[in-house]
Amino acid sequence: MSKVRITQVRSAIRRPKRQKLTLRALGIKKLHQSREMETSPQVLGMIDKVKHLLKVEEIKA
Repeated sequence: MSKVRITQVRSAIRRPKRQKLTLRALGIKKLHQSREMETSPQVLGMIDKVKHLLKVEEIKA
């Protein structure tokens, strides 16, 4: 499986609660916080829902 690094680059203030909860489920709590995750259909779906708030980079192994 491949990995991705997600970084929050835009604020979650004034966003719907559902988007805030999606960021929390991805493990992102603060602005400019990064997290490396294994890709799966579930993770990719969550990233797609809040892609306007994130920077996504594929990590090559």
